Amino acid sequence: MSEKIMENNKVTVIGEIISGFTFSHEVFGEGFYLTEISINRLSEQTDIIPLLISERLIDITGDYTGMLVEASGQFRSYNRHEGTKNRLVLSVFVREIAFLEEFGDYTKTNQIFLDGYICKTPIYRKTPLGREIADLLVAVNRPYGKSDYIPCIAWGRNARYASGFEVGSRICVWGRVQSREYVKRLSETESERRVAYEVSVSKLEWME
Repeated sequence: MSEKIMENNKVTVIGEIISGFTFSHEVFGEGFYLTEISINRLSEQTDIIPLLISERLIDITGDYTGMLVEASGQFRSYNRHEGTKNRLVLSVFVREIAFLEEFGDYTKTNQIFLDGYICKTPIYRKTPLGREIADLLVAVNRPYGKSDYIPCIAWGRNARYASGFEVGSRICVWGRVQSREYVKRLSETESERRVAYEVSVSKLEWME
């Protein structure tokens, strides 16, 4: 059962470690730590993606800054309580990690596959320049009754196609994990720069 469910959320990222490890949480005596990697896009932009890694996979006391790694696992979410609100926090939960000497094929540095369910009505809109966008929230089941909630963004004909999805529709998504900076207004006088993580969709399929 768990092996089958793991197949519905697969991600592989290759990038440069740009931070040390910070403690996240502990489960049954196993510590999990966060680090960040920088991934180059073909457009020469960069995505900064958080990795959640067990202390049993890597020596978290080591300094790996600047090293190239390939990490594979799942894109996971959890709700963090901030005052009276919950905030969706996303990271790549690493199951396997390997250090690389070099990597030349930048078309394979960031790949994700999700098989899940639409859990909010898609938001379809157009940019001022007429580009079509659809925002989706996809629930992907985990073992033991848990789910991950993954924001996805589709463009062009994929956005038009996705705009017709109904809540509860089962879909498959192929794409890449991306980071996006935005400014969150906290009050009339205060704002805060934050980073959002989402899946940029390259291919969509509605499953009957």
